[in-house]
Amino acid sequence: MSQNPVTPWIKTTCAYCGVGCGIEAKPQRNGSVLVRGDDSHPANLGKLCSKGLALGETLVEAGRLRYPLVNKQRVSWDSALTTVAQRFSETIEKHGPDSVAFYLSGQLLTEDYYVANKLMKGFIGSSNVDTNSRLCMSSSVAGHQRAFGSDSVPACYQDIEAAQLIVLVGSNLAWCHPILFQRIKAARAQNPKCKLVVIDPRVTASCSEADLHLDLDPGKDVLLFNSLLKYLANNHLVDQDYIDTHTDGFDAALQSADSESKSIEECAERLGITTAKLEQFYRLFSQTEKVLTLYSQGVNQSSQGTDKVNSIINCHLATGKVGKPGSNPFSITGQPNAMGGREVGGLAHTLTSHLGFNEPSRQLVADYWQTDNLACKPGLKAVDMFDAIASGKIKAVWIMATNPAVSLPGSNKIKAALAQCPLVVVSDCVSETDTQAFAHVQLPAQGWSEKSGTVTNSERRISRQRRITVSPGEARADWWIICEIAKRMGFARGFNYRHEAQIFREYAQLTRKAHELTKHSLNLSGLAELSDTEYHNMTPQQWPVTAKQTMPTHQHLFGDGKFDTPNQRAQLIPVTYQPSPQTLTSQYPLRLNNGRNRDQWHTMTRTGLSPRLSSHQAEPVLQISPVDAAHYQLKDNDIAQISSLAGSAIMRVLVSNSVKPGDLFAPIHWSGSNSYGGKISTLGQGITDPISGQPEMKSTPVNLKRYQANSQALVVCRRELPMQGLNYWVKQTVKDGFCYFIASDHSAADLNRQLQQLSPTRQTMRISTEQSDQSGYRFAASDANRIEFAYTLSANLNFKQYTWLEGLLNADTDQTALLISLLSASPQGELSKGKIICACKQVGENQLSCAIREQGAKDVASLTSLTQAGSGCGSCIPELAEMLETYRLEDTMS
Repeated sequence: MSQNPVTPWIKTTCAYCGVGCGIEAKPQRNGSVLVRGDDSHPANLGKLCSKGLALGETLVEAGRLRYPLVNKQRVSWDSALTTVAQRFSETIEKHGPDSVAFYLSGQLLTEDYYVANKLMKGFIGSSNVDTNSRLCMSSSVAGHQRAFGSDSVPACYQDIEAAQLIVLVGSNLAWCHPILFQRIKAARAQNPKCKLVVIDPRVTASCSEADLHLDLDPGKDVLLFNSLLKYLANNHLVDQDYIDTHTDGFDAALQSADSESKSIEECAERLGITTAKLEQFYRLFSQTEKVLTLYSQGVNQSSQGTDKVNSIINCHLATGKVGKPGSNPFSITGQPNAMGGREVGGLAHTLTSHLGFNEPSRQLVADYWQTDNLACKPGLKAVDMFDAIASGKIKAVWIMATNPAVSLPGSNKIKAALAQCPLVVVSDCVSETDTQAFAHVQLPAQGWSEKSGTVTNSERRISRQRRITVSPGEARADWWIICEIAKRMGFARGFNYRHEAQIFREYAQLTRKAHELTKHSLNLSGLAELSDTEYHNMTPQQWPVTAKQTMPTHQHLFGDGKFDTPNQRAQLIPVTYQPSPQTLTSQYPLRLNNGRNRDQWHTMTRTGLSPRLSSHQAEPVLQISPVDAAHYQLKDNDIAQISSLAGSAIMRVLVSNSVKPGDLFAPIHWSGSNSYGGKISTLGQGITDPISGQPEMKSTPVNLKRYQANSQALVVCRRELPMQGLNYWVKQTVKDGFCYFIASDHSAADLNRQLQQLSPTRQTMRISTEQSDQSGYRFAASDANRIEFAYTLSANLNFKQYTWLEGLLNADTDQTALLISLLSASPQGELSKGKIICACKQVGENQLSCAIREQGAKDVASLTSLTQAGSGCGSCIPELAEMLETYRLEDTMS
């Protein structure tokens, strides 16, 4: 009798941030997928964060775009592809190639990116192809190009272990790239002399490990690093031999820095920090041989983002701290393939393979692609592209794997542009997004676990994403969709690929030719002749790859002092601090910053499907200082209405000392698909860096006022509900259903009647209770001994007391106990664990409280030992420490 073979673990790469963690996945017979870290992958060494660990939970068919749609009607693939090809061709014939555009995504694989750029720049003949990487990485790209001569990151992750000083600038690494932060913690445990400096206006989770926190005023990074450069020069702490031998521009850069401030005291005052802190940072940087500066969106997403990047690089070049183990400026990317897209020309101002639009580069690409229609100049960057759609200059746009109606600033303007565009094509794996609402043609693309290709992470490491599961419905690979449309547009000769390995080989061969022309660092010649089998089995490769790597490499760029500039010398760029053009006024006196939550990703179209990831912070929360909260008469759990010149939003309030007076912070993840008013991109104005074109996302002037609801409710149900006519609502995914947070102008009695109408028609039992003054109601409907729909409602509901309600649909507790829990507002059994603090291990607040109060946990180590909280990705550890400190203070005061 034969036995069924054991299903193997398949090596692939995570779908989220630019760390590029290796994953092993195993499909199960019931359709689920098990996920674990890949111990052999050099990026993460087997570790995964909460998002990576929950990837298997997001592989659901609900909400997937399964079939091609034209005007919301299902059609065949042939019909949909022909429609797109014909409409694009007609538009180009009538209005020229610059009347069409592609808007791409760091979620695409390199092979997808490559053929999209080949089609637009090589055969349509326009450079109107840009990517959402413009929103997160383009200032770093421009900074690298100005300083190094190419968009090449000199560092690698092993610098973390080699560094003696690690500086985080504009990066809450503990939440946004937790695997790297855990790597920093482990390195510091091995080398206690290694120091950590966090430069951020906010007190973030990353500050929990910091030896020094520079809470400078927002946007003043250029001022800080110019003052550092001046200090280094004035105290003879620069590496003059390195400057003379390997760089140009030092004197001009120093002259710009010297004009910024006349003394350390004056500079500290302008930065909004103490002189003692500033001097401590100076000493740490200047007296430490190996300095690693990690920077991310707090630097890039600025109207002066490129100058910020160069101000950081200037200090590293002036001290010779580039291209050496433990000593580099290091841009940490936001998306899984932001770097891969940059390599193949995903940004509108570059050609493929890090080439520009000079004549030798154009000739090389035109000859290689065998086209006489190659674009001759840069195209429109993201914000300008959508302005051109709004003005009617661009009449057809194809959006792939991204959601610009949420992610771009000024989303009301973006939606208006899409609404009047004659042709909007969207390729995505999700059926309903804010952007899909405007699509004339919807093309079902494969998602993570279904598609196959490569991605490149922050340290230039190329990894394979492999197919693990079958695609639902008729979903297809993005590269296939692009090539089929290219063929129908008459370009079949350039797009007759049978599989993604062919595309990768063509791209790798082109990097070899580009390297021969420019001598730039990007070179995949060692992968240019891979067989299909070798491509399928390819292990992670860190570029440059001149010979196929059989073992993980850890290469630095520019360690020999030779850069990718024409004279091989790095350029120090003179920069001067410029205040944001978004100035505070009496009408808009507060500054809104934004960023990611610990367990969520971008617009939550993937992470929002996981109950585990949704449990940490179910609503968009506006952080406000106690000083401002008192001024605006706001307290915890209130709802605030936020307004700017561009739009408005509405959010739950969290009073917090983590933000300074005058500053606010809000998460970026909520959209019109999962909330009313939670989308903060409505507030942005679309002001961009003049060099990189990256929009300023983190310095929006706003005003606040308290929203006084007449009623609030918390609803759990097994199906999605219509939420029309409500002033505030947020949808959260919970196990076996959904949870809705609601606030309304309706009276409690009226809201109760409205919710009663949403109760499922099939029900075997209905129970309800109400307060005598009709200011509060509780209701549940069950069918077949299973709760289908329940809510609690009152004129002023304290949501924090009802975080357990989401467990009503799936708790392993007797049905009677569940009903008692609801009607008595006192959770019974499993429901009593409280708000989830540790997403990885699903440990709740009440369990942690019990471990501290009753089991004697005194520190994070003992709390982890008792509850397992913090033993996964570790990103909850700062909250565990905060809980311990809160209880300690309570005990001291009692």
